Amino acid sequence: MKEVRRVAIQGVAGANHEIAAREFFKDYDVEVVPCMTFQELFDLVRQDRSLYGIVAIENTLVGSIQSNYTLLKDSGLEVIGEYKLRIKHNLMVLPGVKMEDLTEVRSHPMALGQCEAFFRNYPNIRLIESDDTALSAKDVAEKKLTNVGAIAPELAANLYGLDILHKGIETNKKNFTRFLVVSDRGSTEKDDLLAENRINKASLVFSLPQEKEVGSLSKVLTIFAFYGLNLSKIQSNPVVGHEWEYLFYVDLSFTNYTRYIQALDAARPLCDKLTVLGEYETGRQSVED
Repeated sequence: MKEVRRVAIQGVAGANHEIAAREFFKDYDVEVVPCMTFQELFDLVRQDRSLYGIVAIENTLVGSIQSNYTLLKDSGLEVIGEYKLRIKHNLMVLPGVKMEDLTEVRSHPMALGQCEAFFRNYPNIRLIESDDTALSAKDVAEKKLTNVGAIAPELAANLYGLDILHKGIETNKKNFTRFLVVSDRGSTEKDDLLAENRINKASLVFSLPQEKEVGSLSKVLTIFAFYGLNLSKIQSNPVVGHEWEYLFYVDLSFTNYTRYIQALDAARPLCDKLTVLGEYETGRQSVED
């Protein structure tokens, strides 16, 4: 029997978060714990050390989910891994319902926006925003909505007994979301990866002194480059209550863990504060089709 991994997801069963969780923990039996908000997810994982959490952090079409960076920083949880999921949007309905029966389609606003081109051919169908893709599918099934469709992952159709009228209705097929896996047991997970020499990526957040020297940010980034670290992402978020001050979230990839540690030691004196959010192995990406 496989070991079980309990994973908190945002949304209900059948959401993209569940798909990403099952892909990341593909060698385990996965038990999902639905949460309606990301705040609830972080709180739950922090309270229950047996839980992992999986959190969307950025999308190739719409960019970073800035609020989740803040929740991650404030949670004290550690990033232990990542997964990049190809997002596929499907139009699903109750069995027997046809396209001409639909008067509205419900889904998360991001999903609706990514499928607008498809619905230009159906001007009689109203697009209605909801809190979650899979929740929209669940509502159609449980409330027996014969004139309403939902845009959601195929997994949701399977779970809630819906028929898929059209698969892959998203306009841009290069649509990926990057998910971070978080845990309150990050040090244990990191030790295992270190022992196998598999850590090659890190997520950090740092701030610069209030009395900034000219080029202070570039000096920190130059240190990373000098030690052979590749800056794969940088995201700045304002510090609430401190005008014109920013937190810088960065992802670094590297081939030498010792040089990475040396880079952090060299950069810390130039930062007001530098926190490692997680050290992990570069994540897999779902197959593009």
